[in-house]
Amino acid sequence: MDLLHNAVRPYAWGSRTAIAELLGREVPAPHPEAELWMGAHPGDPSRIVGADGAERSLLDLLSADPDGQLGTRVSQRWGSRLPFLLKVLAAEEALSLQAHPSAAQAAEGFAAEEAAGVPRDAAVRNYKDPAAKPELICALTEFHALAGFRAPARTVALLRELDAPALAPYTEMLVAQPDSSGLRALFTMLITLPQTSLSTLLPQVLDACVLHVKEHGEFDLECRTILELGESYPGDAGVLAALLLNRIVLQPGEAIHLPAGNLHAYLRGTGIEILANSDNVLRCGLTPKHVDVPELLRVLDFTCGDMEVLLGEEVSPGVRVYRTPAPEFELSRLDVTGETRVNHDGPQIMLCTAGAAVLTNARGDELRLTRGQSVWLPASDPAVLVRPDGVESAQLFRATAGND
Repeated sequence: MDLLHNAVRPYAWGSRTAIAELLGREVPAPHPEAELWMGAHPGDPSRIVGADGAERSLLDLLSADPDGQLGTRVSQRWGSRLPFLLKVLAAEEALSLQAHPSAAQAAEGFAAEEAAGVPRDAAVRNYKDPAAKPELICALTEFHALAGFRAPARTVALLRELDAPALAPYTEMLVAQPDSSGLRALFTMLITLPQTSLSTLLPQVLDACVLHVKEHGEFDLECRTILELGESYPGDAGVLAALLLNRIVLQPGEAIHLPAGNLHAYLRGTGIEILANSDNVLRCGLTPKHVDVPELLRVLDFTCGDMEVLLGEEVSPGVRVYRTPAPEFELSRLDVTGETRVNHDGPQIMLCTAGAAVLTNARGDELRLTRGQSVWLPASDPAVLVRPDGVESAQLFRATAGND
């Protein structure tokens, strides 16, 4: 087991305080810091820190010894590729409205773009690899998001509350067909509006949202979000698409799973994100980047209703597992007050988010983790004891491969 040196990604929507504070660096940071990556993503792999302080790319280590590092079960399915990526995500502004393909959709889309000769670094490229990209986000602070299509009856109630004249025909579309098919039809119409129609409809919607907020209406939070998005992305059809999505507020320790086809946008907050090791994103709006509407419609899942908020299943004292169907990953949270044993037959990454902890493997080797530090545990270290160090309790998050 070895400490990790991890990359910080400086996207414009990131926080200048959250990641810097977690890592014990000067606050505020000189520029926005959006994500801290832990894993073996080819774009920014973590580096193993040896006992002598020398560093080696985790990506190179896995390529040299996939069976020893990943274990037989994981390497037989994923080869030398670590199937998951663990992140600290810190958003001060909204991310793009987006969805991710299933494994079959990604494989098909990747093959089609390869056959068409689309350069992999092209701005119009949809599929960077042939893999799915399911995600899970677990809140460290209060975390705000849009995710999944709201139940049609609730969306009709929202649209009727707004009562914008230009919105009425679209509202009646959903009234006439209040199901997933109706949502698909309405979403498709909104996202493909001609600019002249969009220029009429969007200002009316924003004006109606202002009035609703002033009157402290039932959908105050939803309307405030639409106004914020409208200010940040003027004239963007994604603002209208956001009217159809669940507005979610997660408290620390709560999580949501975002499977293939789920339309979502993180709005603000800090969380632990785990996802499949893929770069495939189909954008819908709230971005200057490429939006491929036909391909987006091919992958979107219009299943509607409330998003399930995961609290984690307590599998042993202080250990909660956020279970999902994703074979690429599983996230656990360890709230350690005494000695806790964790076992896994594959690779693990642990990140300390509060307090300090000591890890001891079966050989008796010890490693101390303080807040913001993370550790790589190869498959050859399947059993580890974790205990607080100098504090009453410590909190860690553990990333592992999922179960088939």
